[in-house]
Amino acid sequence: MRLKDSAHRFLADNQIPYQDEKLFSMALIHPSYAQENKAGHNNQRLEFLGDAVLNFVTAEYLYNHYPDKAEGDLTKIRARVVCENALVEIAGYINLGTYILLGRGEEKSGGRQRKSILADTMEAVIGAIYLDQGIQPARDFILKHLEETIQQTAEGEFRDFKSRLQEIVQARCSNNVYYETIEESGPLHAKVFKVGVYYEKHLLASGSGRSKKEAEQCAAEKVLQDLTLLNRLL
Repeated sequence: MRLKDSAHRFLADNQIPYQDEKLFSMALIHPSYAQENKAGHNNQRLEFLGDAVLNFVTAEYLYNHYPDKAEGDLTKIRARVVCENALVEIAGYINLGTYILLGRGEEKSGGRQRKSILADTMEAVIGAIYLDQGIQPARDFILKHLEETIQQTAEGEFRDFKSRLQEIVQARCSNNVYYETIEESGPLHAKVFKVGVYYEKHLLASGSGRSKKEAEQCAAEKVLQDLTLLNRLL
């Protein structure tokens, strides 16, 4: 699919109003495509901006709608909402993978379904909407897809998997689990961390995220989903 056709179809299929189609063309260019086609630009700068807009809109919504929640709770809720899985879910809803421009190698290796690529491109699209139309349309787009998730997380038992796992282990023995970073990848403005959760040098599970905290939560959640291994070790 050609660059202009990809952006035009994406905007038309999802009924997204726009002024400058070139911004959305850029949002759909994965670095692998830019490198192979000497495009001169890719979506990483828009991704950086979109991440900031997404965090701001979510924080603003939480601040305005939950005045009784403390700063620490608001931070935890936002971290659970603004994560790779949420972005991938939105990307699936708008069929974003269909329109991303990938290099041949990335295409062959299943890049259109790769969570990190979908999440990064989703942030780039948010950045493009903000630059093209301003904060209100960007806010409308984000809340259209995330408001229900924000409400469910804020009004329910938003989960702190690390604390829950530590409570289980501490109740049974004196030692506790600990976390170590296994790998860091990606550019400086959009690093992805892979973190392992260990018990007495045994790796229980690993998780990935945009921050070490998010990766730790992901790893702890995996252990809690299957306590068989942990029960054997304890």
